[in-house]
Amino acid sequence: MSTTTARATTAPTAAPARAEGRLDRMGIPRPLALGFVAVLVFMTGNGVESNFITPHMVAVLGSPEATVATIVTFYSLAALIGSYVSGALSDLVGPRRVMILGFAVWVVFEVLFLVALGLGSVPFAAVAYAIRGFGYPLFAFAFLVWVNITTPVERNGSAVGWFYVAFTGGLPTLGSLFAIGAIPVLGGGTTGETGAMVASIALVVVGFLIMLFGVRLPNGFSRIAPAGESAWRVLTSGIRLTATRPKVLMGFLVRLINTAPEFGMFVVLPAVIADQRGWGQGRWLLMTVCVYATNILVNALFGWVGDRIGWQRTVKWFGIVGSATGLVAWWYVPQLVPAGSDWGYVLSVVAGCVFGCLLAGFVPMGAIMPALAPEHKGAAMAMYTTAAGGAAFLGTGVVAAVFALGGGGEAVTWTFVGLYACAFVMIHFLDVPQRRATPHRQH
Repeated sequence: MSTTTARATTAPTAAPARAEGRLDRMGIPRPLALGFVAVLVFMTGNGVESNFITPHMVAVLGSPEATVATIVTFYSLAALIGSYVSGALSDLVGPRRVMILGFAVWVVFEVLFLVALGLGSVPFAAVAYAIRGFGYPLFAFAFLVWVNITTPVERNGSAVGWFYVAFTGGLPTLGSLFAIGAIPVLGGGTTGETGAMVASIALVVVGFLIMLFGVRLPNGFSRIAPAGESAWRVLTSGIRLTATRPKVLMGFLVRLINTAPEFGMFVVLPAVIADQRGWGQGRWLLMTVCVYATNILVNALFGWVGDRIGWQRTVKWFGIVGSATGLVAWWYVPQLVPAGSDWGYVLSVVAGCVFGCLLAGFVPMGAIMPALAPEHKGAAMAMYTTAAGGAAFLGTGVVAAVFALGGGGEAVTWTFVGLYACAFVMIHFLDVPQRRATPHRQH
């Protein structure tokens, strides 16, 4: 796609026509401010089920965990495809229309998924859940495109950081917190979980309405690709760029690896924390709230850090090395403390929070990717959003593959550490020219 190319060609941006305010200087374009809120609320609805959906489907459908892991993998594959399509379609028809499409897909197929669960139909549930996977990346990553064509380049890292504050604030943080309260109120067990998923539809609707009525910046309403490009060239530009630019491919792979362990651990850890270590579902959900609340608090910080000390350096040491260290701690600390103990649970939460905090060190990848191909920034951003959505596919795919080979959670953890090692090698080649942001001084 040619998203940011439109900055200088077809798509008008509001920034030059108005005075900058405090939000702009923080990296949040003021006309898009409610869009960040919309993404937060939408992703909260999307994230309600994130930490109980695997055991819920096992119980409701009577299917083995390996079958459910495969269903979740197909869902993640749809999210991967939807992440690419979100960028390409945003170029063709504008990010606002793509967000509307994502909302419609999510709601329709969530209803069908709940019907399938009620009928106990594995094939119906698998198809409905997979297609619903297109919904959230179309909504969220189309908004990221909107942010990208509006934000000045020197604040790009900060803007991406704020986007992930909203994104991870909903999935899984506030989504899990909502589930903690809703499940017991709505009957507990699988009944309460089903009720929580029904209630999640209302959250998604609210998020959509905030966007629909609160974000009306003109550059998001229409095509942003150059007028002379055919629809086919726009749709395939990211793929062609990745095939011809090794650095873009490496950037894609680094971002793909970034949050893959997050989605993998959503499959592996619920049974470990809740059942094997004896802390129960409520404490597992509380743990995820703490872990990803930590991530929320530092996402914008690492965007700011990257704008000042260098995007590559921030990703290399905080993102890759830090996340690998935190992931190992999150797996082993619960195994080493006494099962069911309160102090052991607290230490396990702290270990998870280390992972959640340093995961934010990858935030500057959202600025690195378009800088790798300055003449094709939009196409590079299409591949960035694809990798962001594809991380769910890689994460759940690793779990499914390791389980199929007879491995368990420990093997999954070290597989992810190996992927981080690959990212450490690749980031060495991704140093890009960067205009460093300077602190704003008020007079």
